[in-house]
Amino acid sequence: MKLYKALIGVCVAGGLSLPLQAAAAEAVMRLSLSDALERARQNNYTIKAARSRVDQADGRVVQSRQAFLPKVTFSETLTITNDPGAALVYKLQQKSLQNSDFEASKMTHPDVINDFNTSLQVMQPIYNADASTGRSMALTAKKAQELMALRTQETIGLQLRKLYYGLLLAKKNIEAVDQSITIMQGYSAEAAKGYSTGMLSKSDKLSTDVRLAELQEQKLLLQDEVNNAADMLKVMLQLDSGVTLVPTGELVADSSLPGEEASASLVNRSDIKAYEAFRQVASYQSEMIRESTLPRLNAFLQTSLHSNNIFSGGAGWALGMNMQWNIFDGMAAAGRTQEVKAQEHEAMYTYEAAKSNSLAELNRSSRSFKTAKTRIAVASKSLEEARTSFDYIGKKYKTGMAMTFELLMREQAFTYAKMRLNQAAYDYCVSKSEVDYYKGGS
Repeated sequence: MKLYKALIGVCVAGGLSLPLQAAAAEAVMRLSLSDALERARQNNYTIKAARSRVDQADGRVVQSRQAFLPKVTFSETLTITNDPGAALVYKLQQKSLQNSDFEASKMTHPDVINDFNTSLQVMQPIYNADASTGRSMALTAKKAQELMALRTQETIGLQLRKLYYGLLLAKKNIEAVDQSITIMQGYSAEAAKGYSTGMLSKSDKLSTDVRLAELQEQKLLLQDEVNNAADMLKVMLQLDSGVTLVPTGELVADSSLPGEEASASLVNRSDIKAYEAFRQVASYQSEMIRESTLPRLNAFLQTSLHSNNIFSGGAGWALGMNMQWNIFDGMAAAGRTQEVKAQEHEAMYTYEAAKSNSLAELNRSSRSFKTAKTRIAVASKSLEEARTSFDYIGKKYKTGMAMTFELLMREQAFTYAKMRLNQAAYDYCVSKSEVDYYKGGS
């Protein structure tokens, strides 16, 4: 029996520990760049807001169908009256009029009458020029919003790449500083031995301690950069603040370089095409105002059922055409035309400015890309030379043939060279992403 209770206790304890283990596993997220981009496409609020604007535009497209589809209106009206004229008309409509109703006393002082009027009206547009143009405008506006939503996704993608590469850069720099701290701890121990035997002065011993403290302080600042970049990534990806992100990517420089197409036309980029669509929308607005001054023609069918008791009595129908022409509206159309023309000009200027700015941005990022590629080669060579020089001075320092300040200078140069190479790799990855973005990629 005791063994049975012990087995139950173990099972319960194991069951309770499973959620805790699962929570601990969920608290750490290994994240590749492609995973981050996919998560952003699904969860980022800015992207969702852009998609909502597309849905709004689609709603306006649905509304524009009123230019072709009929409007059907059903109404039910109850009237209770003893008005002589109304009572006579209602009885006539109810088809309940009798000869006795024409007696002078009854016509003058009729009984109270109930009238239930059940009405169904259908209005079918025949000619409505501005409504037809409005549908074209709504379709074009939806296309523009779709293009802007795509550009928003590309913009978020670029921002996310910069944060992701920034997180990798900070972690790489921490690795570089950790390596230097480990090395300097060794030399600090050597300096302590030299000071204890009288071979080094107290100033030399303190110099290594000061440099070690500087490296430790630098590591703290870099850890803040890691935390800041991780926090911003969590916001963009809608992750819980308690999640620890572990990036699995690398700052890798491949052999690619931007070609001459970097200076080519950018009219196929999504945001440029969106600005062109917005310019077309403004043109449609101007056309709609002009067409609103034309006559409108609608057909209608109306049926009415009048009864003393609901849904019984006399029925009638009417079929006809209605033409409406707003000949003069007090200069309202002229004012709207002037306003829309100015909006059309604004859209055109925005389109041209976007093209000019985009070309400049593309050329800038292309130059940065090429420069970063060259910097990587230079920084790699510089790092190798700094490592060789540091190792050489380190060996001499251990034998007492090099001064402490020489060792510290070489160590600083070595650490700086590692960070320069990391920075060049980061700039390469970022500028490559910018080239793709300004050319019209994600």
